[in-house]
Amino acid sequence: MKKTLLYSIIFLFIVPFAARAQFESFKDSVVQLYGVVMTADSLQGLPAVSVVIKGQNRGTITNDKGVFSIVVLKGDKVEFTSIGYKPVLVNIPSNLEGNQHSMIQLMVQDTVYLPATVIRPRPTKEQFERDFVNTKVADDDIAVARQNNSYATRRALMTNLPVDGREASKQYMQQYSKKLTYSGQVAPQNIFNPFAWNEFIKAWKRGDFRKKN
Repeated sequence: MKKTLLYSIIFLFIVPFAARAQFESFKDSVVQLYGVVMTADSLQGLPAVSVVIKGQNRGTITNDKGVFSIVVLKGDKVEFTSIGYKPVLVNIPSNLEGNQHSMIQLMVQDTVYLPATVIRPRPTKEQFERDFVNTKVADDDIAVARQNNSYATRRALMTNLPVDGREASKQYMQQYSKKLTYSGQVAPQNIFNPFAWNEFIKAWKRGDFRKKN
């Protein structure tokens, strides 16, 4: 019981001092940073410059005179960015004395080299008509689908492509069914079948029996 009371007394005395020391250390590291951002060539106040603490989601922008103010910690890195100017990264010294710091930050213009552009005169009416008529327009999806589904394309695919499993099984079943139909008797000869002769004549006219290169 005595030890518990002693620990409680020590805790009540030590914790406030430790918290107060930690608060004083944190209070000493807080810095009110303020200043003005100006152009390096004309020393004019630069508005709408982003002032962001590196690695944190905190920041501010300069006003129309280029003035800014932000709370930082000693040792932070502050980045100044603006469109058309090179970014600048400023380190806040860890051994900075006091809790306020003022600065004048100069921004240098960032030169961007664009690729060369050739300006040509407008074409005449005759040139426009000639180019418009001779311009090849790519086929759309519907035209490509029609070409792929044409009769000639389908016949070429049927001739060159091997049959798949479904077609092979269908052919086998048809042959097997025909074999069972004439089981035990002589199968008829198609040489006397007028329908077979009709299909032969149509295939001959289409050129199905021509030698292919």
